[in-house]
Amino acid sequence: MTAAIFAERAAARLGRQTFASEKDRARLSEVAVKAFLNLARAWDLSNAEAAALIGVSPSSLDRMKRGARPTLNQDQMTRVSALIGIFKGLHLLFVDDMADAWLRRANSGPLFQRRTPIEAMIDGGIPAMLDVRRYVDAVRGGL
Repeated sequence: MTAAIFAERAAARLGRQTFASEKDRARLSEVAVKAFLNLARAWDLSNAEAAALIGVSPSSLDRMKRGARPTLNQDQMTRVSALIGIFKGLHLLFVDDMADAWLRRANSGPLFQRRTPIEAMIDGGIPAMLDVRRYVDAVRGGL
């Protein structure tokens, strides 16, 4: 039995949803895509930026914008989850305009190296997205 199958069965027994479960991803993907598209609009992401952040081709993103709701894979669900957490954390820290603008401002912190958070996340993929999420949560928590 593969590790993914074992994890999926264990989560099912415990009644937890997981991004490893095809059934859970199929159920959550429509909402995840809708939330991501709303987030992309709020952050004024270009098509290329949005596609890179969610991990799809620009043409796939265009289809999503036109109403296609594919089942996202585990990596894409993780990306959307991290980005939604960043969005929520920023909106708890700042008023709306600043929360959305923060991602476009170069940051001198070691995580960003004078890049914008969007650039850092595109360059670093999921690990960078999770780092940015932890960073925003830490700032929000007063650390």
